Amino acid sequence: MAKYVRTTPRKARLIADLIRDKDVPEARAILAHSTRSAAQDWSKVLESAIANAENNHELVGDELKVKAVYADDGPTLKRFQPRAQGRAYRINKRTSHLTVQLTPKEHR
Repeated sequence: MAKYVRTTPRKARLIADLIRDKDVPEARAILAHSTRSAAQDWSKVLESAIANAENNHELVGDELKVKAVYADDGPTLKRFQPRAQGRAYRINKRTSHLTVQLTPKEHR
């Protein structure tokens, strides 16, 4: 889980949809080759989840599957930009909370 990531939840969800229900090696490849900047944030969260699974639950990283991945809204930073005739224009700088859940693959 990564909190207060400076990307909008809408943009983060576009990447989340790509890696949902994929195997870990496939998700890593998708994130490595994605051109969107949110893919780097998702990659860090995925690697952290893999490391936690290996160290805390004694699982093998490449034998895991992405069970759930979601981007929730974080707090919005409200900024103002001056406009004509003394007006102010509000700019919302949105943040996200990124979460990845892994599960062992079913062996057939």
